[in-house]
Amino acid sequence: MRLVMKFGGTSVGDGKRIKNVANLVRGYAMQGHAIVVATSAMSKVTDMLIGAARRAAESDAPAYIAATRTLLDQHLVAIDDAIQDSVARVALRDQVEHKLNGLLELCNSIAVLGELTPRALDTIASLGERLIVPILAQALREAGARAESIEATELIVTDDNFTSAEPILDATRDKARARLIPLIDADVIPVVTGFIGATRNGILTTLGRGGSDFTGTILGAAIDADEVWIWTDVNGVMTCDPRVVPDAQTIDEIAYAEAAELSYFGAKVIHPKTIVPVAERDIPVLILNTFNPTHPGTRIVRAPRSDARKVKAITTIRKLSLITVEGRGMQGVPGVAAKVFSAVAREGISVLMISQSSSEQNICFVIEADATQRAIVALEKEFELERLRHNIDRIWAQEKIAILAVVGAGMKNTPGIAAKVFGALGDNNLNIISIAQGSSEYNLSLVVDERDADNAMRAIHTSFLVQ
Repeated sequence: MRLVMKFGGTSVGDGKRIKNVANLVRGYAMQGHAIVVATSAMSKVTDMLIGAARRAAESDAPAYIAATRTLLDQHLVAIDDAIQDSVARVALRDQVEHKLNGLLELCNSIAVLGELTPRALDTIASLGERLIVPILAQALREAGARAESIEATELIVTDDNFTSAEPILDATRDKARARLIPLIDADVIPVVTGFIGATRNGILTTLGRGGSDFTGTILGAAIDADEVWIWTDVNGVMTCDPRVVPDAQTIDEIAYAEAAELSYFGAKVIHPKTIVPVAERDIPVLILNTFNPTHPGTRIVRAPRSDARKVKAITTIRKLSLITVEGRGMQGVPGVAAKVFSAVAREGISVLMISQSSSEQNICFVIEADATQRAIVALEKEFELERLRHNIDRIWAQEKIAILAVVGAGMKNTPGIAAKVFGALGDNNLNIISIAQGSSEYNLSLVVDERDADNAMRAIHTSFLVQ
């Protein structure tokens, strides 16, 4: 089979794990699979890089210098643990030192300017992937494979929306195939930087946090892979967060639409955009555990095998606020909702969930907590005239709330799902603040007090998923 294997940050978190990944990939190559590898940065590296960039914008030189030294030590130790060839080890150490010296120079420039642009942030945030790929490629060569490190700027073409770029799939397909197919045909394993791409003019961009998963499926679609395997540190997609619900189970098979809903509503296993490229080409995605590679994990496909369970999983997003715009004068007035969401959009605030009463006397929506004040100020300004006329009575926020998403394709056209959810919460004296369900019926979203989120997840999981 032609496979794209993407490895997460914990999978390559130190030198021993890098060697483990190299041996794992080599083993599958020996079975006759043609493989493209995409990898994240080592665990916590991207957070450290972004933190250094922000400290530079505050002219905090000691902080970003310390971060650079920590990153240098982390990668040099990994090289010493993962690489045996002394010549290769010296060359890799020199590459790491050169790239981190460049980071230091860029941070110094940002400190002088006192400004961190999105383009500069992308350049810094992408460094972790550019550091790890040559190390992993060398570890593969030492494991007995032929491998070549490649920066995804050569493969993935994006728009210029820095820090969250969108791939241009047709152009990406042409570039990726031209670069990767000859290597695959020559039994060379390309090792590609996750998370990054480049504009048509060659300017580096990133695909957003967690975007290495997205890299894997973009490349999988581009080269017509038979499957995309995403290697992480859990045994696939779980029915619930096992840290909250100890009896959570691995889901054997799940639909593209269900996986997309779960990833959007807080499931950390895959990036929210991951499914889009492969769904269009009907390419299965497997979620596997690097540290338990014999576990079958979760298979994500267009049409899963029949499953008696109507609800597949429950997930949650925390640190949110519920914004409400209410007033008796709103009833029957066209354009109120448009004004609400236009004002929020101008602030660059993403709306996670919307609910409106049939009387049209209030609209409420959920946003991330750190955007609460900006949203309130923008709405007060937008509805200043309506407030003076008392058509809008109040604009307010309920903070420290969470969204629970109950997800399953089997929920569609199945009577009693909502009643069972509400009953499970009622039996445990848990209050629901707001409700929303899309016409797809794949997802029933509930807003609860953040303090009740864990108990709510356990109650619903017990009701639907404990067998």
